Amino acid sequence: MRNAQQTPDRPREACGVFGIYARGEAVARVTFFALFALQHRGQESAGIAVSDGQRASLYKEMGLVSQVFNEANLGPLEGHIAIGHVRYSTADAPRRVSAQPFLLESALGPVAVAHNGSLVNAEELRQELFARGVGLASSCDTETLIQHLAGGRGDTWEERIRDVMTKARGAYSLTILTRDTLYAVRDPWGFRPLSIGRVNGYWAVASESCALQTIGARDIQEIAPGTIVAIDDRGPRFLEGAAPARSNLCVFEYIYFARPDSIIGGRLIHEVRQALGRELAKQHPVDADLVISIPDSATAAAIGYAQESGIPYGEGLIKNRYIGRTFIEPNDRLRQKGVALKFNTMPQILEGKRIVVVDDSIVRGTTSGPTIELLRRAGASEVHMRVSSPPIQHPCYMGVDMATYDELIAHRMSVEEIRRHINADTLGYLGLENMIRATGRPKDVFCLSCFTGEYPLGHENIVSECGTPVPAYVGEGGKA
Repeated sequence: MRNAQQTPDRPREACGVFGIYARGEAVARVTFFALFALQHRGQESAGIAVSDGQRASLYKEMGLVSQVFNEANLGPLEGHIAIGHVRYSTADAPRRVSAQPFLLESALGPVAVAHNGSLVNAEELRQELFARGVGLASSCDTETLIQHLAGGRGDTWEERIRDVMTKARGAYSLTILTRDTLYAVRDPWGFRPLSIGRVNGYWAVASESCALQTIGARDIQEIAPGTIVAIDDRGPRFLEGAAPARSNLCVFEYIYFARPDSIIGGRLIHEVRQALGRELAKQHPVDADLVISIPDSATAAAIGYAQESGIPYGEGLIKNRYIGRTFIEPNDRLRQKGVALKFNTMPQILEGKRIVVVDDSIVRGTTSGPTIELLRRAGASEVHMRVSSPPIQHPCYMGVDMATYDELIAHRMSVEEIRRHINADTLGYLGLENMIRATGRPKDVFCLSCFTGEYPLGHENIVSECGTPVPAYVGEGGKA
């Protein structure tokens, strides 16, 4: 359970996954650099599993990629197949037993799994395992998946993966390592991104194209929903694992999760975020002297807002990029400083200015108010908050930490009440249709449940982390 100081006021993604099949390459070392490029998707733990065609080995630990791995523990990870994982925990606590990948021995040999996403029927799958006498060490969905895979129906791994895909409901982009094959699997709804690329004649897969570019991959393409990709010495084979369903890509990949240099759905993330900012300026104009961002994820949107509005863009907040990435807890006096530990202001730039502050989202509303207070203390005469996404009124059950109904400020308050709560002069959220227009993609491509309360798999199929059914959506504001 997270304490108040650890609770984010941002939507948090669950994980990033990677896999590579490359004879003659130091695949563990390549995986290390790919995970480094995916670090933004999870900062709590990191792990790498490898296979040399005979045996598999694994190293994982709590911490950042650069904290977990060194020459001493990368050296023994020898082989030509590797998968890797970075994690931000949602359904299970941040502890080593839940770090990924998971590795097991089975009747078909070793198998390791790295998972990005969350299953809405995880508890049902856990109970099936318990009924078969299978014990579990964690409440992590991935352990449940690998146990079903290891004990699944079928004489080949392809058959067993398909068997798991008939049972698993929800978000899962997987990399799977066996003795002699790398598999990549994307759920039929396509909740999470997954891409493949060629590296020096061999192949790699990753949550985002930026990780593939980092290791020099070319011919990068997205893996279609419902697809199993099997990679061995013959190269990749694209197999149907489950019939594709209606697309439900998480729209927050464009707003916040993905790195700006990644490409999803043929769109460069940086360009989409600038378009979000331009739409925001059209919808919520204001007389001001300077546009700044909440760095770093809202920077592109702020630039777009400045371009459309004609108001100059500048930096007023400097982010300490390493706060929250240390195991050393601040003392009470420093903890009370809160946002001041994360951001420094530049009074010489802000003093006497009417400021437009662009952020990508407001989840709990715990940091917006203190940030605005910082800007006022630095001399800003007016602070106008602009948000490049609609109000988040509903939790996510697909592997994104969006908080509970009680914690979501937009579920409890109107926009005007939020404005007063955070002490902004004005507050404007981007409208749903404006947001969709900025992505350049059809509305029916996306999962929008955190904005609309209309869940893609139906409320009757979703159980919250505490085991109680999710209430059905009723009326405006999502009150149930």
